[in-house]
Amino acid sequence: MSKFKFKKATKTPEVSTASLPDIVFMLLFFFMTVTVMKEDTLKVVNELPNATEIKKLEKKDRVITIYIGKPVDKFQETQGEQAKIQMEDSFVNLSDLGARVLEAVNEKPEHLRAFIAISLKVDKKASMGLIADVKEELRIVNALKINYTTYEGDTSKNLE
Repeated sequence: MSKFKFKKATKTPEVSTASLPDIVFMLLFFFMTVTVMKEDTLKVVNELPNATEIKKLEKKDRVITIYIGKPVDKFQETQGEQAKIQMEDSFVNLSDLGARVLEAVNEKPEHLRAFIAISLKVDKKASMGLIADVKEELRIVNALKINYTTYEGDTSKNLE
């Protein structure tokens, strides 16, 4: 008689999948809360200049963004190579800019309308003449709170 008894081959227990739906929904809720949706599809080149004295905007719900720059390669055939104005997902003529800004302001909740600021995201190679024209159009519709979006960094890099 032998001292050792050999066990018969035992099956490993199956993995319980009861908690799998809980894990899937927990991951789903995590990604839904963490993900930020992109607001606009950029149709213009937008290489922002550097600045040393910057301040972060606290409340993004009070901002209307206007992009100024040369159209990207995909749109140069139809729009040309001159700097263009983009608001939301479309190009805007300078003469229509005031009306589009007023429409965007009216889409905001009424209690925020007095605090709305216009954020200009201007390509560093755009001409100052177009920027001055945009500011003049904004002045006509009484959109006087304007800021320029920049990167924090050495301003000497703007000359490149």
